[in-house]
Amino acid sequence: MEMISTRHNRLQWVRYYLCTFVFTLLPLLPLLAQPPMKKYFIKNGQMCIEINKQIKESTLDSFITQYNLADLDLKYFIQTSRPDSLQKLGWTIEANDPNHVTICKPIMGADNLANPADRIIFAENQASFSARFPAVSSSIRFGYNRFRNKAPFTIKDSIVTFFLLDHLNARRVQLAGSFTNWQYNALSMTRTDGGWIVPVKLGAGKYWYKFIIDGDWIIDTDNQLREADGQGNINSVFYRTNTVFVLNGFTDAKRVYLAGSFNNWAERELALVKTETGWQLPLYLAQGTHTYRFIVDGQWMTDPGNKDRLPNEHNDYNSVIRIGKPYVFKLDGYTEAKQVVLSGSFNKWRENELYMTKTATGWELPYVLGPGNYQYKLIVDGQWMADPTNPMTVTTNYAKGNSYIIISPNYQFQLKGFPNAKAVYLAGDFNDWSPNTLALQKQGDKWVVPVHLSAGKHLYKFIVDGQWILDPVNKLWEQNREGTGNSIIWMDKEN
Repeated sequence: MEMISTRHNRLQWVRYYLCTFVFTLLPLLPLLAQPPMKKYFIKNGQMCIEINKQIKESTLDSFITQYNLADLDLKYFIQTSRPDSLQKLGWTIEANDPNHVTICKPIMGADNLANPADRIIFAENQASFSARFPAVSSSIRFGYNRFRNKAPFTIKDSIVTFFLLDHLNARRVQLAGSFTNWQYNALSMTRTDGGWIVPVKLGAGKYWYKFIIDGDWIIDTDNQLREADGQGNINSVFYRTNTVFVLNGFTDAKRVYLAGSFNNWAERELALVKTETGWQLPLYLAQGTHTYRFIVDGQWMTDPGNKDRLPNEHNDYNSVIRIGKPYVFKLDGYTEAKQVVLSGSFNKWRENELYMTKTATGWELPYVLGPGNYQYKLIVDGQWMADPTNPMTVTTNYAKGNSYIIISPNYQFQLKGFPNAKAVYLAGDFNDWSPNTLALQKQGDKWVVPVHLSAGKHLYKFIVDGQWILDPVNKLWEQNREGTGNSIIWMDKEN
């Protein structure tokens, strides 16, 4: 009788979470009232995704970004059919023909990981709305607007005036987007003599939107920026800019471009617009330090209106723009050194850019970094070394002894119990799974460590006296290549 009752309770538990999965997924389906292009289904206790190999690159890129699947290297797999990255992260190839590929992965959510009856399929669908459409994210370094037939939406005192041309015969027009929770808080627009308008207060960042005309959803046909949302829907994209690059003069030039660290120095991506007095381009830039140059009819040059510069590898200089508060890097001692350089993941490990200033007690350099986790080292007279005052270092297969810094931590991991443990660490995709970087501190009956997590999905584990364990209070986890699983956390917002 006890065995039957246990089985009945277990089935009830599974049904409950399957219902949770269904009702979590259902609100996502009508977001744009359009049928999804890709096929998602449950098979033998696994979540499966079927992808058409003829999928547009932009649609695939958006799908990868929205669901944090960059590690899978789906593009490479579709091109070569080599499943290395997929298998490493616990995915299997269920079907693979010239037109389609189906990949599957078990998603777990139970206390007893060895019990197959406790396997449920809902963890991949727990991304909150704000995690799927973050206005500000470390993955969004810059953005610009591209409109035709109309000027970009005006911005004044953080108020963006959205407008839709024509459609004057419509009875009702609404604006829906990532800033309104789509249709749930859609904004009614006001008819004018040329179309429809509505003011919206927005902070700097990236936003997705559509218009709803008498119940029909449409993209902004005058906006050339469009993105797939990973569910087969196309949305218009608008950046609420926070920086205007201006180049005065050069009115006889035919073309002027902007290139910088924020767009990997792409030469012909960011074209400035000609004005009466020169050239300009509004951009959204994430917090941090950005270097850039102008390209005037093929000739590279620094910004003559900006005196803030840093040396580059071409024995020249790059102009600099800094957004946010500086963090002061310091090196005590080494007063006899001739030169100390800061190099890290934040400047692609350049060795000739960030020269520290000598002080009475050592060296220092104020440097603006956006929220995030960074690795760095100091170069003292040509010799690379970790920061001797920073106890956090990263040790992985490709990084040994890099110092590690967390700017603006926004989440605190906790592990309760383990009162006799000598050392507890946190490892995850946010620190390259380094087993000895993020040490937890004991506070009462728990161990804690603050970190910075970008919006979206993250995988992690605790390491207690050398033993890797799942988070015992987190029922969301997924299988990995080793068959030991990784805990899952969804981060709603980055800031």
